Amino acid sequence: MSTPQATPAEKPSRLNRALNAIEVAGNKLPDPAILFALLMVFVWVASWLLSGVSFNEVDPRTGESIQIANLLAGSSLTEFTSRMVNTFVTFAPLGIVLVAMLGLGVSEHTGFINAGLRSILSVTPQMLLTPVLIAVGILSHVAVDAGYVLVIPLGAVIFYAAGRHPLAGIAAAFAGVSGGFSATFIPSSLDPMLAAFTQEAVNLSAHPAAADLVINPLNNFYFTTASTVLVVAVGWFLTDKVIEPRLKGTKVDADAADLPILDDLTAREKKGLVWAALSMVTAFVVLVATALPEGSAWRASSGELADAAAPLMRSIVSLIFIFFLIPGVVYGYVAGTVRNHRDIVEGMSKAMSGMGYYIVMAFFCAQFIYAFGQSNLGALMAIKGANWLKEMAFPMGFTLIGIVLLTGFVNLMVGSASAKWALIGAVMVPMLMELGVSPDLTQAAYRVGDSSTNIITPLLPYFPLIVVFCQKYVKSSGIGTLISLMLPYTVALLVCWTAFLLMFWGLGIPLGVGASYTFPAG
Repeated sequence: MSTPQATPAEKPSRLNRALNAIEVAGNKLPDPAILFALLMVFVWVASWLLSGVSFNEVDPRTGESIQIANLLAGSSLTEFTSRMVNTFVTFAPLGIVLVAMLGLGVSEHTGFINAGLRSILSVTPQMLLTPVLIAVGILSHVAVDAGYVLVIPLGAVIFYAAGRHPLAGIAAAFAGVSGGFSATFIPSSLDPMLAAFTQEAVNLSAHPAAADLVINPLNNFYFTTASTVLVVAVGWFLTDKVIEPRLKGTKVDADAADLPILDDLTAREKKGLVWAALSMVTAFVVLVATALPEGSAWRASSGELADAAAPLMRSIVSLIFIFFLIPGVVYGYVAGTVRNHRDIVEGMSKAMSGMGYYIVMAFFCAQFIYAFGQSNLGALMAIKGANWLKEMAFPMGFTLIGIVLLTGFVNLMVGSASAKWALIGAVMVPMLMELGVSPDLTQAAYRVGDSSTNIITPLLPYFPLIVVFCQKYVKSSGIGTLISLMLPYTVALLVCWTAFLLMFWGLGIPLGVGASYTFPAG
């Protein structure tokens, strides 16, 4: 960096002191799984304390004053324990993530994703190196976390091979993979996962119209697709005009023998990519050909394909599984990375083994959401919050900005996107529904805040790994080095992306498939 590394004798800057305090505070928080368990206990106690309190707020579902259910009553506890297994296995985000990961796991295990990304980056002209790297980082979201372990180190390799600073390559790739986490070229497993949590939050609403509301997995797709252009443009400008110039005084001091070399694709890998691409195109053509006819089984009873009730829309996760399973298998056999069906099953098994922590977190999250819903606390908070916001009469634009900033702050403490949305959405979605704001818009605001601060969050599980990537080229790199690299991206994304969302809302540009800005939709 152009700013020298602080020595023991130097007083840390205000920024470093603030970031250190955030890191210490964040490390003191419980693990998200335990956090949900503690929140569940808190809900139990709060329901007991408030069960005898009379509230003036009227429950629209009954027309009577809202009443908090005592979850510590004997009948409530026995109902909770008898439903515990069913609550877990029917928890919508659980199946969504696991099914999508089965197909993605095969593509990653056979090398299809790796070879595809290397192919795209290897043919990129020098002048377009930065934007294409960021775009590939965004594209890697279809493989969930694959971009962290693949695209980011490849970004350093490619920049170094092109005579540019490798840390700038890491910064650009990190900005695409994590800073642009909610931008997307094509649907990823994040879309249905967040939509499932949003649906869970909608079910907590006391509004009469909430019972008929179905959240489409692609409810933010138009906005997130357009956001890719914004993220690439912001990242391109900052990398070339701000970050890389500051790195001119930072010497690459790694041993030459330790510097990685970007290998070209072998003949078998190229052949495998061609056949894999053909299989993916063929599968897509078959899908389109079977979906276009008016009497297609993919259509809803109304004849619409984009209807949330249409089998096509309800099959998004299954299609993600199929569209990565087929080319992954084809690539593996043609490129010779798999020998038989046992290798395919091994890829799926590896993908599932990496989901162990998510399954544990999902168990406690499901129990918390169930208890929260049964207690009526969410309905009470939503109605009270909505009444307060109505009295304050804040412009809706300021409310959306508040959601973005709140999410960005919470992101510094809780790294998991699903965990944050489960916590924030359970309160914000029902509350804003009472004000006439659609869950689709609330979710979009959450996605902006979540993505923008990912890249400066030391509690991000992959943050230490990226510091190690930096140290391969600049041995003195540390957490402060990475944060100072990424902070300009965070500030720019928070400002520009929030303004972009407000523009969408102000102009009435559709957010996504089956989405609206108002609730009930009108």
